[in-house]
Formats: sequence, structure tokens, C-alpha cells
Amino acid sequence: MNKAKVRANLSKGVFAVLALCMLPLLLNATQLLRNDLLKLEAVQLIDDMGEELQAKTGVNAYVIATHEHFPERYNLVEHIKQYEAKLSKPYVLFIFAPFATITKKSDARGRVGIIPSSSSVRAMYDYDDVRDAGINIVAIKDSNTQEDKFNIGVLQAYSVLADNIAFSKGVKLEKTIRDEIETMVTILRILVYSGTTVLLWIFVLRPLWIRMRDERQK
Repeated sequence: MNKAKVRANLSKGVFAVLALCMLPLLLNATQLLRNDLLKLEAVQLIDDMGEELQAKTGVNAYVIATHEHFPERYNLVEHIKQYEAKLSKPYVLFIFAPFATITKKSDARGRVGIIPSSSSVRAMYDYDDVRDAGINIVAIKDSNTQEDKFNIGVLQAYSVLADNIAFSKGVKLEKTIRDEIETMVTILRILVYSGTTVLLWIFVLRPLWIRMRDERQK
């Protein structure tokens, strides 16, 4: 057997071992109905939060994180019918579709859907809070990659959703990560705004101030 075949067989063996190691995580991802975007670490965190939420409140919180390019006004309620066999009531389904078209005219993309199984489940969370928790992360202009923003955004939104439902039931979750991420985002925003202020002073306000001062001294 030549060296090329040995390397090929070795590579196949390595991939097989990695696949076996990852399989338990993927099989255990009961909350993820579809995942095109999230890293395994994010999947595990969502699964942990979802399991605790279900155990303490009886409500199932599912996630669809898809890279599909849904067209404008695409019906997300109709879309989830293909997943009905995997849904256990009562449930709420969080859909994150960052490449979905909002309007063709503006070429804006990115949709979030939150679909409950009943009006009583809908009353357990604040739609705007959950939606904004994810969108605000993705919209921040910083050095993080798009992939990282998608992961943090979904984690943030899912954590807020779980905490909302738990609060409505009078229980507290231990595995949600809302406070940690909010602190990180707050610090990030402060740094961004501070940096903007410093640049504004150096390149705009300071030269203007110096010019006005020099003119007064003449």
C-alpha cells in the first residue's frame, strides 16, 4: 500500500472517530429542529436550557436556525408544519433566519419568528423582548464574525425566551445565560461608543477647536 492510500485511510479513520464523538451531542439536541448556523457549543447550551425549562415548567422551547433564503412575506407558520411530528405541546418555536428577505425593494434580510402552540403559551413571554434580544446582537457593528453573532444572538434570544416563560410560572432557571451576555453586550457598546467619541474628538472636534482658538488669538 502506497503512502497516498495510507494517508487517505488515516484521514477516513480520523473523521470517523470525530463523527462518533460528535454523534451523542447531535442526537441529544432535542430542542434543535434544524441547525445550519450554530456551533456544537451553542447547541449544547440551548439543549441544557431547554431541558431545564421543560422540567420546571412543562413547556418545550424549540429552535430552527436556518440559512434558507426565504422570499419576502414567506409564511413561517406554514413552514413549521413539516416539523409537527417532532413538536410536543405545549411548545414555543423560535425561528432564526438571517438570510430571509424582508423586502426586495430595500434588499433587507433577516427574520425572526416566535410561534407558540396556543394563546396561553403566547401570554408567557414578551415577543418584542425575545426578538430584540437576538436582533440587537446581530446588528452590532464590531469585529466579531457573522457566525459568532448568529450564535450569540440565538443564545441570547433563547435565554430571554426561557426566562420569560419560567418567570410566568413563578420559577427560576439556573442554566440560562441572559445576564452574562447582556453584561458583555453592554460593555461592548460602551467600548464602541467610547471609541467613536475619541475618534470624533481627534479628527473633528479638536482640529475645529484649535482653529477657533488660533483665530481668536490673532
